[in-house]
Amino acid sequence: MTGTSCKEGDVALQTRQFDSASKHDKISSACREGNVDALVSFAGSEGGLLDDHLRATAWPLLLGCTIDDGRSLDKVEWRSLPQHQDEEQVQKDVDRAFVYYPVNETEHALAHRKTALLDLIVHVLRVNPMLHYFQGFHDIAQVLLLVLGKDAAFPAVSRLSLLRIRDYMLISLGPAEKHLQLIPAILQCADAQLANHLGSTPPYFALSAVLTLYAHDIQEYADIARLYDFILAHEPVMTIYLFAALITSRREELLEIPAEDHDMLLFTLSKLPQPLDLQALIDSCLQIYRSCPPERLPGRAWSDISSDSVLKTSAEKLRTQSLEEARRSFARQSQQLTRQQLATKLRSKPMVKDCGVTDVCEEDVKTLI
Repeated sequence: MTGTSCKEGDVALQTRQFDSASKHDKISSACREGNVDALVSFAGSEGGLLDDHLRATAWPLLLGCTIDDGRSLDKVEWRSLPQHQDEEQVQKDVDRAFVYYPVNETEHALAHRKTALLDLIVHVLRVNPMLHYFQGFHDIAQVLLLVLGKDAAFPAVSRLSLLRIRDYMLISLGPAEKHLQLIPAILQCADAQLANHLGSTPPYFALSAVLTLYAHDIQEYADIARLYDFILAHEPVMTIYLFAALITSRREELLEIPAEDHDMLLFTLSKLPQPLDLQALIDSCLQIYRSCPPERLPGRAWSDISSDSVLKTSAEKLRTQSLEEARRSFARQSQQLTRQQLATKLRSKPMVKDCGVTDVCEEDVKTLI
């Protein structure tokens, strides 16, 4: 490299450092002023919210956390609450947590983190016993725990559970499957050729990533923390658009695979591309969202989503909505899901010829009542 090139490189480096320092100051200022709009803008820009020190203040603002959210029940009270039905599975998942990050932890430090993670998840579940834990929830919770610390993580995980991923904490994953059906619709709008090529390939390849807000599939801590800057700053439906953006980013690779080779397509689609260009992904996601908003998607994928779904709540409303409102929405969704399951069960029952009514068991009658 010539002397001139060295100088140009030094100037470019100094400029990036200056820009980063300037952005750091602006994010700090936005946090102090509670300027959520500015934080949303920074979360989508290169580098996101930069570091965990800033995230520790910004994420609660993006989630709409308040002091009252953390005061609902103190530590002594939640421990005295009835055990949640899923605590055994929580323990199993926590036992295998913190696999990829943080690195270079002693066994003692790792054990301490696992205890904190277990307490955090059980705390949320006991305070909200209607929630159904799913495997992978611990992946989400550990990211928030690492960034926020155990005290601030409780209100954050509580709000995230009830306001952003409650559709995945119902009695079944039926609503999650409906979320996934948005992916083919988004692709049909954004890239019809690619959508038609993938045609009959069901979108279940996206379940793990969407369900865990990508925490189960991204192994680098810096990457998942930076991606959460973006996810927490935007509507819950943006996680679906993110996966559509991931698919379009692999357009050439996917089109080279024969459309009839479903196994290879599924294998390819179920693995995130490496390395992952997060900023390009975020930019593409925003562009697709602007070009193909949910209400303009083809077919019935969007209209089939419950009006009480988190997907149909704006980011602005999420930040001002109370946990009690979210619990009421959860209750309505649970009732809708129960009715749908019962209707499906009744349709599969044989008809009793002599009276012309469905052969319904006593349990079904009680449910109907």
